[in-house]
Amino acid sequence: MSNDAKNVLGEPLQACCFSPRTGFYRDGYCRTEARDAGRHVVCAEVTESFLAFSKARGNDLTTPRPEFDFPGLVPGDRWCLCASRWKEAYDAGVAPRVILAACDAAALTVVSLDALRSHAAAASH
Repeated sequence: MSNDAKNVLGEPLQACCFSPRTGFYRDGYCRTEARDAGRHVVCAEVTESFLAFSKARGNDLTTPRPEFDFPGLVPGDRWCLCASRWKEAYDAGVAPRVILAACDAAALTVVSLDALRSHAAAASH
């Protein structure tokens, strides 16, 4: 990982989760690049209500998809979410908690720091 990646707080980007291994690159970090159309930059602890919301929007995050190195998520897992999906969930009142230190600064092009802070979780996991 590039050591110049910054989080939404302007600090070095921290890892989101290694089990399950998350991120566009499946390296544990919520960082992005041009090929990442979804901008998977929000590190969140998924909840049952968020998983149901996402599935209702056409993105089933609970079913394993080995061809995409995706194990399927259960409530409590940390995962790099698309910034726009997190914002949708926020607007609908079902946004999961986020780990600010592990959210890439690119998230701020879609969602405000205030919104992310209002859903901040503890950093340890």
